[in-house]
Amino acid sequence: MADKKKLVAEITSMDEDFTQWYTDVCIKADLIAYSHIKGFMVIKPYGYAIWENMQKLLDERFKETGVQNVYMPLLIPESLLRKEGELVNGFAPEVAWVTAGGTEPLTERLAIRPTSETVFSDFYKDDVHSYRDLPRLYNQWCSVVRWEKETRPFLRSREFLWQEGHTIHASKEEAEARTQQMLNIYADFLANDMAIPTIKGQKTEKEKFAGAEATYTVEALMHDGRALQSGTSHFFGQKFAKAYDITYTDKDNQLKYVWQTSWGATTRMIGAMIMVHGDNRGLVIPPKIAPIQVDIIPIQQRKEGVLDKAYEIRDMLKGFRVKVDDTDKSPGFKFSEQEMRGIPLRIEIGPRDIENGTCVIVRRDNFEKKEIRISDAAAAVGELLKTVQSDMLKKAKAHLEEMTYAAATPEEFRARFDNDKGDGFVKAMWCGDRACEDKIKEMYGVTSRCIPFEQEHIAGTCVCCGKPAKKMVLWAKAY
Repeated sequence: MADKKKLVAEITSMDEDFTQWYTDVCIKADLIAYSHIKGFMVIKPYGYAIWENMQKLLDERFKETGVQNVYMPLLIPESLLRKEGELVNGFAPEVAWVTAGGTEPLTERLAIRPTSETVFSDFYKDDVHSYRDLPRLYNQWCSVVRWEKETRPFLRSREFLWQEGHTIHASKEEAEARTQQMLNIYADFLANDMAIPTIKGQKTEKEKFAGAEATYTVEALMHDGRALQSGTSHFFGQKFAKAYDITYTDKDNQLKYVWQTSWGATTRMIGAMIMVHGDNRGLVIPPKIAPIQVDIIPIQQRKEGVLDKAYEIRDMLKGFRVKVDDTDKSPGFKFSEQEMRGIPLRIEIGPRDIENGTCVIVRRDNFEKKEIRISDAAAAVGELLKTVQSDMLKKAKAHLEEMTYAAATPEEFRARFDNDKGDGFVKAMWCGDRACEDKIKEMYGVTSRCIPFEQEHIAGTCVCCGKPAKKMVLWAKAY
């Protein structure tokens, strides 16, 4: 087992240094590689396969609601970007600019898209004329560039992959309903496909998306007690419609402005998966998004019939994503590699198993072993994958509940956050004053994650200033 111990020893313990553990897992599990440009990462085949599965599951959900995929230009003229002031001011420090084409300087700088509200709006103003053209339910899968100062794989990189939906509607009510609908899709996807429970709510004015009237979010809690924003949905009202003159002729023959939404989720969800489910042996991937669901590892594979039986079991498991590890590495190394890569199930098959007509199935999430008849492999795998998916969500929910606290007084709030660790979600009352929100961040490095839809009455006064409280807010240190 020396090989296995060596591979695991190359990962820093999450209890020793969670940040380094995270980076080690990203590299050792073969998800990413660093490029020669700071903040730009190579997503390797295994990492990209995870994203493809996530993309497929989300895309199916979007299309069930009538959304169609499109693709918009990568570059945005500076004059177009500046039409809506809040957006450009919000993104100004992060925008990367193209100033020359070949050897010729451009007459106008072109922004590499940090987000696409401007190009969608510019398109919609010429594409929509009548109420019959509405709604427009569009989404694009693409990358964006934001020149972040501090970068970390998946969580905060200068280029990242995402989807961004941009819809326009004839009525405020329809646009608001779409905003909530897409947020619910993110929450459902995260819970049921990624086994990540979240808390839904509205961002404060300070934390909302630049240019939005309201931003709604799903917030997840990582293993180390820090929060991660995992999907957002924005109601823009008519801000962009008026800035870009997106109008239509209604049934009453009157010219009216459309109502607009935007919603997005990114590859940072892969980071969430790593930090919610991973352990000191590496990744633990939920079966629904795992590129490989079953890793068949032959024992003493050079002996006659062992590899043939491994391939036979693989062929029995049609409908699942299965790999036979027939490399010449030792079984111990193969076990460790399977665990590092987070493959949900491992099947071990050797000469003695073949004689008995059995094989051994090992779960990655809790390392439980089970001996089964080879003839029952397909049924057993199907049931176990469902169980693993369900158990991973239950475990993550228990962690979320265990690390969510209520603070009724400033003293209770201070005791929870007055350290360098991420200490979970804290529910506390807030007066609604931006000054208190800023003070809390300054004192404890804590941000308001959201105003949860499910409100609770923790106390009658603000946890910061002692004035009458208006809302219960979820606070946390965050990535």
